[in-house]
Amino acid sequence: MAYRTRCEVRFGDVDHAGIVFYPQFFIYFHEAFEQFFNDAGFAYHLLIGERNVGFPTVHIETDYKQTLRYGDSLDIEVSVSKIGHRSATFHYAGFRHRDGVHACTARITCACVDMRTMKSIPIPDDLRTLFERFAS
Repeated sequence: MAYRTRCEVRFGDVDHAGIVFYPQFFIYFHEAFEQFFNDAGFAYHLLIGERNVGFPTVHIETDYKQTLRYGDSLDIEVSVSKIGHRSATFHYAGFRHRDGVHACTARITCACVDMRTMKSIPIPDDLRTLFERFAS
């Protein structure tokens, strides 16, 4: 099962060619990542700001399949493809909303860290349970 959310393509997201500048997809993926936590009842800003649990990216692989333009929106499916002791790998599949065309994919591995020390920590049980709900 995958979590699904939508990101809008804004005017500032496109380059001179009129298409989404490729690094912008990383921002879309992170927006989907934050919304994944928020919609599950784990406000991401509180997770990192009060619980001091963060998930910095340590590895990323991305494939671009279709261009997006200003005015498009991207439906992003998020699933968890690997859950380790101190890290997790998230899979993102992006589809252009207006026609469902597969636009991009990414695999992003995040370490679980204590935000005060930036040292890796075991994934907390409640977050592990969340990740398991969306395991692929």
